[in-house]
Amino acid sequence: MRAGIPEHGRVPKYYAVKTELEALVDQLGEGGAVPTERDLAARYGVARETVRQALRELLLQGRLRRRGRGTVVAGPKLEQPLSLVSYTEGVRRQGRVPGRSLIGLDRRPAGQVLGGQLDIAADDPVWHLERVLLADDERVGLESTYVPVARFPALDREFDPDSSFYAYLRERLGVRFATAEEKIETVLATPREALLIGTPPALPMLLLHRLSRDTGGRPVERVRSLYRGDRFSFTTRLSGD
Repeated sequence: MRAGIPEHGRVPKYYAVKTELEALVDQLGEGGAVPTERDLAARYGVARETVRQALRELLLQGRLRRRGRGTVVAGPKLEQPLSLVSYTEGVRRQGRVPGRSLIGLDRRPAGQVLGGQLDIAADDPVWHLERVLLADDERVGLESTYVPVARFPALDREFDPDSSFYAYLRERLGVRFATAEEKIETVLATPREALLIGTPPALPMLLLHRLSRDTGGRPVERVRSLYRGDRFSFTTRLSGD
């Protein structure tokens, strides 16, 4: 493949239209309104289904987004660092306003798997904190955090769920993070998750699993974060030995 064109040189019709649309997107700029499928089909001399497929790929890539019944050019993706900083800090670094909307905070038994990860018994209770992630009031993800109740007994009384959990741990309780294990994979959201985030179920998501430890090596939290694949990318810094 060279620049998306197969070696045999035959370019799918939808891909040729997509290339034309990418140039149009660059001209329109962020927030610019994209012409209707009918107008685009007439402009490029193709069927509306061909235009629809090209638009669908640009939507999945995050170049476009829906606004009401129309389509507009999307802004740049949020770049979240793969490091021991909170979502709040990562979003603020890019000049965006972070936010969270509480779905629920409840107690439940840890269970064998989660208990083993947090180094507690299976029947020990954990807090489950579930929140929708916001950037400039746009829903961009869903976060579930699990921490031992025994270590954070007043979480339901002291913590403001609209604020940064890491800031609460650091400033209120003096907890310092030292290491974390993190795994990233691509998934599709469940119907419930898609409804909470406000996306179609077919939109690819980036799923992060994190297990964080403090400076004493004790597990602090187990986090499951689901991010919109069209609005997020992740960065890290690598170095040689």
